[in-house]
Amino acid sequence: MLSNLAKNILTTIVYYDVLDYPLTVFEISKYLIRSEEKQPGVEEKFDLAQIMRVLGGEELKKLVEEYQGFYFLPNRQELVAQRLERNKISEKKIKIALRVVRWLRFIPFARMIAITGRLAMKNAEVRSDLDLLVVIKKGKLFTGRFLVTALVHLLGQRRHGEKIKNRICLNHFLADGSIAEVQSLFSANEYSFLLPVFGSFSGFYTKNSWIKEFKPNFSENSESARNVKDSLFSKTLRGLGEKILDFQFIEKALSKWQKEKIRKNPKTSQKGSVIICKETELAFWPNFENQETKIFEKFSQKLEALWEKNRKFGRMA
Repeated sequence: MLSNLAKNILTTIVYYDVLDYPLTVFEISKYLIRSEEKQPGVEEKFDLAQIMRVLGGEELKKLVEEYQGFYFLPNRQELVAQRLERNKISEKKIKIALRVVRWLRFIPFARMIAITGRLAMKNAEVRSDLDLLVVIKKGKLFTGRFLVTALVHLLGQRRHGEKIKNRICLNHFLADGSIAEVQSLFSANEYSFLLPVFGSFSGFYTKNSWIKEFKPNFSENSESARNVKDSLFSKTLRGLGEKILDFQFIEKALSKWQKEKIRKNPKTSQKGSVIICKETELAFWPNFENQETKIFEKFSQKLEALWEKNRKFGRMA
């Protein structure tokens, strides 16, 4: 019978196998998924040394393989080369996103920006777009979204229609200090891989501590070398814009206009669509439920097959 930690490790490797994403031992530690509901008195956090001992021990010997420092399920070694290739693709795309964010730091009411999705995981494909999460000053969400979208469009970088590759996808806006509405293993993975590139996201993780219900070892992701610096000039220009636009009638008018557009958009009512339109969050995920459900079903099936395999090995031991 597997120990609690071995179950957590296997659960984690299986989940990311569904995403075609082999993990290093450091990533297994950071993104460790709780395999069962939280139990009173059961150890929740595990340090790196404990995880390394289990990975190198007998419990997972026949269930997990390792190659070039990456761990994955049996017969999935090809994922290592794929991940290394996608890492190269992602690095080039991150540079494109950073060029756009350097312009976005001038936008009034912009507080924080992070790269999200496959690009944040450095698992992007050649045709992938560039997902951003933009955090806007509370009470100015619709004004901020309008300004961000307008600037990205003027720069010729906004994803729309068939223009997808290397285009900025503005599918998620949050008001500063807000708690994300969708709270699941799928969304916990998305938020835990955030790649902050402007502002500080420590407040975001403080508010969204629910992530640790799924990932007990998780700690804030911070890559300071990628940060777009908030210069005196950008602060001054942004502050000036905020003074000019700091009228409630502007926010109300933009809120009414955008809400009506969202309501009329066919994607809002299509099956599997998750559209959030509130004063604290705007999110546009036309295929979210389909994607989340598909991933979870594959994850559950693979995990159950491995539990059965482990029980079989247990009987044969």
